[in-house]
Amino acid sequence: MSVARVTEISAGSTKSFEDAIAVAVTRANQTLRNVRSAWVKEQHVTVANGKIAEFRVNVLVTFVLEEAPARARATRGPRAAAPRRRATR
Repeated sequence: MSVARVTEISAGSTKSFEDAIAVAVTRANQTLRNVRSAWVKEQHVTVANGKIAEFRVNVLVTFVLEEAPARARATRGPRAAAPRRRATR
């Protein structure tokens, strides 16, 4: 069974929204392993002197987590309860 995680990345481009998306996905692939998909959550532009200065996107990137080694999995479980002490009277 695989487990995925989603992270949000913001990116920009002076060319287009498509280029801003490509920048975000390229950057995600440099840092994250097993990137599977990207979903554009928001897109907006910054304006300077009445013209579009930058195309900005917020992208949700989904990547699959790697399986932990068997030895590491065994040690990550909940801690064993300490043995109870007998009440003394």
